[in-house]
Amino acid sequence: MTASVVLLMGPTATGKTALALDLAEALGGEIVSVDSALVYRGMDIGTAKPGVEERARVPHHLIDILDPEETWSAAAFAREALYLVDAIQARGRVPILAGGTLLYFRALLDGLDTIPEVDSEVRAGLRARLPGEGSAALHAELSRVDPEAAGRIHPRDPQRILRALEVYLSTGRTLSSFQRGRRASLPEGWRQLVLWPTDRAGLRERIACRFDAMLAQGFVRELESLRARPLLTAEHTSQRAVGYRQGWDWLEGNIDRETFRQRAIHATRQLAKRQLTWLRGMSEADRLVAETASAGQILERLARRQP
Repeated sequence: MTASVVLLMGPTATGKTALALDLAEALGGEIVSVDSALVYRGMDIGTAKPGVEERARVPHHLIDILDPEETWSAAAFAREALYLVDAIQARGRVPILAGGTLLYFRALLDGLDTIPEVDSEVRAGLRARLPGEGSAALHAELSRVDPEAAGRIHPRDPQRILRALEVYLSTGRTLSSFQRGRRASLPEGWRQLVLWPTDRAGLRERIACRFDAMLAQGFVRELESLRARPLLTAEHTSQRAVGYRQGWDWLEGNIDRETFRQRAIHATRQLAKRQLTWLRGMSEADRLVAETASAGQILERLARRQP
């Protein structure tokens, strides 16, 4: 059985970009980015965005479509991705949806209820509480009203904690109930592939080496350019991405450069752990060893109905 749509997912730093390129060239495909940070212009180094040469090899979509002051959501991604799948197939090519923002994959596969507009007074009230009470106390409050969301959100992730609480306080429904959606069967010909790292120590080392390479490539200049934008703040969604939020802390004098480096690497490793937790539940996906996966191996698996 050949695939009509390929979903290539995995934790950060497992080689998804290079593998997606090889696979797209082998299948005659186009790549749809499934990454919440790659949509933003001017955020290139810290997101490990595919470069000009890589994008010249294969058409890419949902990269550099927004300014960093703008907002993007899982629901917006799902709408655009479905449109792109149809358009790419109409050209006789294979859509390859590749990335590590697993909420976006779930929005596409499971669907999300539309979350009503959050009450602005509720939002302001929660944000006013954060400095005095701290994120751990608000996380404990979230655990009482939405334990499912609290289990996925780290106690030191104030942005996501506040989001879950403001949805509950504004709507009377938990964020988890909106995100759970209704499971639809996977369309015929769609294949889910997971890059699974078997060498966790190696993954941790690759994450550290990749961040050091980003610093050498000019990530600090990129951060300074973003901070110089008059309307952009550290609270914008784009700047909450790993590496960027720690960079703003350093540029604003809250931490020194080495602490910035260490915290960014730690945050990226924690992101990988969360991604692996999500991927462990993807029972329908065909799991591939990340360290040895190749386009040829994937083509062999795609030729069979069962992995």
